[in-house]
Amino acid sequence: MALLEIRFYSRVLELSMGANIILPERQDAWAEPPAVLYLLHGLSGDHTSWIRRSCIERYVMDYNLVVVMPDAHKSFYCDMAHGSDYWKLFAEELPERIQQWFRVSNDWKKTFVAGSSMGGYGAMKLALGRPDLFSHAASLSGALDIASHIHDDWNDTKLRTFRAVFDAVGSVPGSGNDLLHQIQRMETLPETEFFVCCGTDDWLYPDSVKFRDIATEKGLRLTYEESAGAHDWSYWDARIQRVLDWLPIEKLEA
Repeated sequence: MALLEIRFYSRVLELSMGANIILPERQDAWAEPPAVLYLLHGLSGDHTSWIRRSCIERYVMDYNLVVVMPDAHKSFYCDMAHGSDYWKLFAEELPERIQQWFRVSNDWKKTFVAGSSMGGYGAMKLALGRPDLFSHAASLSGALDIASHIHDDWNDTKLRTFRAVFDAVGSVPGSGNDLLHQIQRMETLPETEFFVCCGTDDWLYPDSVKFRDIATEKGLRLTYEESAGAHDWSYWDARIQRVLDWLPIEKLEA
């Protein structure tokens, strides 16, 4: 197994960016090129978070899977109102670069996205906006109902972040950044499979419940799970193993 930390220049952002990438063990053992999982970090994290705080490298040892863990700063994986076009980076530029640089599958059925907290929001936003690119998307304790948080008691740092990404705090409801609104207004349902999980002690638990209810009513292909747990790495480290089991990835037999 190889763990790479790369630096690359993003033409979209006009900025040097970082990413950690896990390459599968024994590539000669696989008949097909590996699937790709884009694994996204939360608001206070970076491209090292999943490597430093979870055992993801060990969990994927027997999978034919490349895991791409990019830096998103505090962008919410959006084209920021007062900043850079991170949505375009993750929805267009980065997947194209990964295809160029690594021997990975170009099959839609083998391209996945998942993330925790802000990364859960980003995973769902990317999957809803690019159903042609991501066949499976998973949210772990995701901030899935951003519109409901516009009147939260943000500290100054978070308030500046929120305004930089979304502009005025009241601009989210009914916009393209409102995931629940996006689902409700869908005319054609995507073939994408969605997975949502959250701990019942998590402050974002109501977001996952509301996403579940609206997605189920709309008829999305959704797997929903909840259990005891808080907004922390103990929960995410356990649940990412469940996500890996859920994904359709080739696995070496024992």
